[in-house]
Order: sequence, then structure tokens, then C-alpha cells
Amino acid sequence: MAVVHRTTMTPGKLELLASWLPTQPWYQRPDAGSAPQPAKAGGFRLDDPQGEVGIEFMAVTDGAGEQPVTYLVPLTYRGAPLDGAQHALIGTSEHGVLGRRWIYDGTHDPVLVDRLYALVLGEAEAQAQSESDRPDPSVTGWSADAGRPGPLSVLEVSAGPDASDVRVQTSAGKLTISVQRVLRPVPAQADPATGQLLGHVTADWSLPDGTKARGRYAVVHA
Repeated sequence: MAVVHRTTMTPGKLELLASWLPTQPWYQRPDAGSAPQPAKAGGFRLDDPQGEVGIEFMAVTDGAGEQPVTYLVPLTYRGAPLDGAQHALIGTSEHGVLGRRWIYDGTHDPVLVDRLYALVLGEAEAQAQSESDRPDPSVTGWSADAGRPGPLSVLEVSAGPDASDVRVQTSAGKLTISVQRVLRPVPAQADPATGQLLGHVTADWSLPDGTKARGRYAVVHA
């Protein structure tokens, strides 16, 4: 299990995101042009079987506008730069225990994408965001097919107004894993097996008034 260290990061994650969020095509810029005011609203972690890459799915609420917007930011933390991923680098930070960490938009990191798909298939278990060795059963994965179609490789990543689509190649063919960027609640009675939906990950986050919302963090389709 990944260890969550009780230490500092300089600059902090939210500080880096305040600069990075406005550069993204799915960021809903406030009409007044106010600077982002990101606050952590929830999320979870996944383990890298090799123990080298930190994986976090962070829900961040931006309170800069009249209506707060919650974004999903998948993050990976590495001890060295990821080859070919300079465009996905959010920034670097000095970790109080681990030293310098390179922090990436995880939709471009093959380790995160593989573990996310494993979560969809029930082969990975979500971990609490801020505690070591504590599974988070509130994060659920669902798949229309219980079989894993072999190794996965990332072909391309495209960002739209609400989601980042990660096109992947498996031994059974190509799939798209859509990572929801603007989080929205999904009714509890929503049917998971409609249309071309092949799987999804559902999790909670906190609203500004302290109540919980629940919705899709990611969906898989053909």
C-alpha cells in the first residue's frame, strides 16, 4: 500500500493548480476574470504495483465565480521526469520526505490510466485520499465485461469542455476512458448499462455547504 506522509510540499498542490487550471480547455473561467480559488473537495488514491508512482484523484472546488465549480484532477507524483510528458507537467514540488516530485496531469500518465482501468474492472481497490493502508469502499467500479482484455497502452488524449478522453489500445481492441473534468451528481437510480457504456467509476465529493455529492469520475466506452 502507498504511504501517505504527514509532511509539507513546497509549493503546495493547490498552489500549483491555481496556476494550471486556467490553462485547461474545460476550466469555466468566472465572468469577472477572478483568479482561481481551488479548495480540496474529496477524492481517492490508487496504488502503483511497482511502488514508484503516486496516484491521486483530487476533486477541487473553485470558488472564484458566483457558482462554485468542482473539477476532477487526476495527479501522478514521480521522482523523475516522465519521458515525453513535458506538456502534461503541472509543476514540481519539494516533498518534505521524498524530495523533489514531478507532478503530472494523470490522464497523460500510462501508470494512472492502467490503474484506473483496473479499478473499473474490479482489479484495483481505491484507497483513502489522506490515510495510509485504508481502503475507500465508497469508490466503486462497474464493468460490463469482467475479463481484462490484455495489456493497455495509451494512444492519445483529447480534452473537451467537460472531459478528457483517453484513447487506449488493448489486445481486444480500442477503448476510450473519459475522465470527467467538471463533476456533476448522478441520480442513484441511473442505469449503468445504457448505450455504449462499458464501465465507470463512481465516487463522492463535498459540496461547499458540507453536504455530499456523488457522480461519475470516469466512464469507459467503445
